[in-house]
Amino acid sequence: MGSDEQNLVVAHDLGKRYGDFIALHPLNVKVSSGEFFGVFGPNGAGKSTFIKLLTGQLRPSIGQVEVLGINAARNPQKLKANIGIVPESESPPSFLTPSEFLQFVGKLRGLKEIEEKVEYWLDWFGMQEKRDTMCKDLSKGQRQKVMLATAFIHKPRLLFLDEPFANLDPIYQRKCREWLEEHVANGGTIFLCSHVLEMAERMCNRMAIINKGKVLAAGKVSDLKQSVSETLEDVFIRLVGHSIEEAERIHDDIPQEEE
Repeated sequence: MGSDEQNLVVAHDLGKRYGDFIALHPLNVKVSSGEFFGVFGPNGAGKSTFIKLLTGQLRPSIGQVEVLGINAARNPQKLKANIGIVPESESPPSFLTPSEFLQFVGKLRGLKEIEEKVEYWLDWFGMQEKRDTMCKDLSKGQRQKVMLATAFIHKPRLLFLDEPFANLDPIYQRKCREWLEEHVANGGTIFLCSHVLEMAERMCNRMAIINKGKVLAAGKVSDLKQSVSETLEDVFIRLVGHSIEEAERIHDDIPQEEE
């Protein structure tokens, strides 16, 4: 880990609850400049809640988070202006075309040479034939490409990606993965949420595994393995396979020493 000046994401005792339901138990995390940090867990584990708290889309019930030195809860608009976000299920505006939406995002971010950047990313994602098609008429994969292009277009210092490769074919999964790796190599930082373990082994410097809103383990991939022969899939199943309730039951069944 780097110094505080190098930590682009700092969450302290961050948690979220809805009434009696705990969506995310209190956690602490720091992500340094130049890291590719991944959060992995099964569907409903709390990954999307986590990333929404970090990007100012949700207010925490407890704790606080600073991203790029900005308090995410107090100044979400300033934060969003300085990062890139690909939400899990959000689609581009239905009645804009890919070209119009990219131009809108470029103007919103105050980019120079917007037309050239729009053309570049339409080419990069193979979307020229669909450039003037309303987004409501695009396939799920094509809409995902548009969302990725809007996050990549300004080459942000910090990118938050929630299941970014959903609906992409293998060709563009690889192409995007290579771009993200190059972005990190050039000084960018990425915070990724996914349930695809292959990404962790291929891309992440560090990772956290969560389930039912609770962090089960965090660290370098190699440090999470109990043996050389254990795969990341083995680690995941070992940790997630036991529910929190079962783990608590096992603990309660262990005879306790009398004081």
